[in-house]
Amino acid sequence: MAARKNLPPPSLGDYQERLRAAGLRSTTARVAVLRELEAAKAPLSHAELVDALQDEGYDRVTLYRNLTDLTEAGLVMRADLGDHVWRFELKGDTQAEHGPHPHFTCTDCGSVACLPAESVHVKPAKGAPKALAAKSVDIQLRGRCDRCGQ
Repeated sequence: MAARKNLPPPSLGDYQERLRAAGLRSTTARVAVLRELEAAKAPLSHAELVDALQDEGYDRVTLYRNLTDLTEAGLVMRADLGDHVWRFELKGDTQAEHGPHPHFTCTDCGSVACLPAESVHVKPAKGAPKALAAKSVDIQLRGRCDRCGQ
């Protein structure tokens, strides 16, 4: 997930505006989900969001429905990083702000990290799908993270 450089965290009004612009009602649960995803350093699973927001009184079903609504509205991206667990992260208007980027999953501990888009250079070969040239593909790398590799 690309970091927002030197910008203050979004305000409640910013989240409400983002929701309304996407055609969604602004609810406390939707704002809470956006806030958690904004603060996350890596994509979060539904279970991780439930753990993070349970003290605020949100149940599993409410959070799942809101993740679905936010994904369908185009505010959130959903990805399966190879372990059959959906993970969610914010989707931005620009490449630099939460745009498409590769992910690295540790094969030992299962941690997931967002990598800068520049970390993987893809040069499409003749006959490759057009989506590759348009960078409309998901790139998922697997290996041992620095903590497990030592």
